[in-house]
Amino acid sequence: MTTLLLGGRIHSPSHPDATAMAVRDGVVSWLGSDDVARSQFGDAQVVDLQGAFVSPAFVDSHIHLTSTGLLMTGLDLTSARTKQHCLTLVAEHMAAHPGQPIWAHGWDDTGWARDEAPSTAELDAIAGMTPAYLARVDVHSAVASTALRDLVPGLPAVAGYDPHKPLSADAHHLVRSEARRLLTAQQRADARRAALDAVAAAGIVAVHECAGPDIGGADDWQELRATEHGVVVIGYWGEAVSSAAQARALIEETGARGLAGDLFVDGALGSHTAWLCEPYADAPDSTGNCYLDPDGIAEHLIACTEAGVTAGFHVIGDAAVRAVVDAVAGLVERFGAPAVARCGHRLEHLEMVSAEQAAMLGRCGIIASMQPNFDALWGGSTGMYARRLGSGRAALLNPFSLLASAGVPMAFGSDAPVTSINPWATVRAASRHQTPGSAISMRAAFAAATRGAWRAGGERDGLSGTLVPGAPASYAVWDLGGELDVSAPSDNVQRWSTDPRSRVPALPRLDPGDPLPHCRQTVHRGVVLHG
Repeated sequence: MTTLLLGGRIHSPSHPDATAMAVRDGVVSWLGSDDVARSQFGDAQVVDLQGAFVSPAFVDSHIHLTSTGLLMTGLDLTSARTKQHCLTLVAEHMAAHPGQPIWAHGWDDTGWARDEAPSTAELDAIAGMTPAYLARVDVHSAVASTALRDLVPGLPAVAGYDPHKPLSADAHHLVRSEARRLLTAQQRADARRAALDAVAAAGIVAVHECAGPDIGGADDWQELRATEHGVVVIGYWGEAVSSAAQARALIEETGARGLAGDLFVDGALGSHTAWLCEPYADAPDSTGNCYLDPDGIAEHLIACTEAGVTAGFHVIGDAAVRAVVDAVAGLVERFGAPAVARCGHRLEHLEMVSAEQAAMLGRCGIIASMQPNFDALWGGSTGMYARRLGSGRAALLNPFSLLASAGVPMAFGSDAPVTSINPWATVRAASRHQTPGSAISMRAAFAAATRGAWRAGGERDGLSGTLVPGAPASYAVWDLGGELDVSAPSDNVQRWSTDPRSRVPALPRLDPGDPLPHCRQTVHRGVVLHG
């Protein structure tokens, strides 16, 4: 049976004026006008789009599904305006859920007047004997109650421990693991289901789950793999190896697509754990944390390349980027750029990268998996980046235009629960970078969140992420608050042709005052996932 979508606006590079699309056996079989469609597909099942916009479905290139679901089903602290407000939210949650361990996420002290995180004592005054875990928005540090800390033997001797302040590094990993263990299997299952349903409702049909021993652990990853849902989960396992045999064995054991994702070279800027060449502006005695040294980085890249396995790292600070790019240069000398490119190695976040480093990454096809909403949240002259680094260094972060000009393949995601899963917010953030000259066009940002993200996940058929005849029928139907627009919305965005002869398909307007498109339906390979 052929399904015929009529009366819409179809985003198709091959048919930019299409108002109708035919789908058969999960594949786009035809695009064109309504009049031709009605005469050509007389026996088709007809869907009236009523003027809606149809785009290729999105792919989120970096997510943590269980943690995202726990934000939706648990205690959300992202709205906390002050430290006291944060603690009040915790107290209210405890009153509504007496006796239950607390899993919370999202406080961000850089938005508070005194830039001061809750202390252990302040949390204990509310939580008492209840284990409580309050992750910072970047999930690289957390406030943990004494009741939770006491469940981890030997915690005071572990890197990142502080008796009064939030925990980071290994100490944070240990308390997070213990906090997750206190959740019931049903709580974890409900969280995963909530996250997958929300992803589908956002017009996303596939995600790259960044799992690992220091994130959710093996049990969480295997439970996620066993979860039945229409959203495709492409998994990466963040664990270092030192030989090709070890790499192959770990891929076999985990079922992951690669040994990449959140294999931590460093931490995050907000938690002062990103690894920097020069000290933090607001912490002059610190250059952050190094979790995987240059020798370990090189060993992992060599082992994975020999095994033909995708490798990759979480890398944010400029010292971390330098260590990884130096290792990539050595890898190219050993194997050659084509062999390196074939593996699809990837770097997550890649926030502090120079022009010379971008050129090296572009020459050997290293993929940049990035999160434009980081700039929307923390960029600008007065944002968290400027506080942590000073305005000069902060202005160099997340240079999408630089990477694009160097030929670095980009894929966009949310790093949820850190930022919103809404893919149009991601596209808008990339095309509205707060540093002039660092943005890319909305069209390029859209490609990084669709075709680029499919390619980063190993789909290299040249069709996934587009709506052309022969492509998988993976699309989303959108109600638009604004209009379609092919003009560049601001001076700091790279322009593309507005000449009708260029046949460039239009995209929704995403000006700051425009409402983001609302997803009416999400379909993957002809199967409805939402709506």
